[in-house]
Amino acid sequence: MANEKTGKKAGSNASKVLKDSKQDKPSKSAAGSALTQRPDKKAPPKKK
Repeated sequence: MANEKTGKKAGSNASKVLKDSKQDKPSKSAAGSALTQRPDKKAPPKKK
């Protein structure tokens, strides 16, 4: 399987779909799938 990631704009739109109570279940399911494919956020550097 290819290592595909969801782009920043698509991830932002998916987030909006999940927050919208008017969206139907299939839309929210697709949005959730898109967000699980977002690249991991890098952890901030540890302070010494």
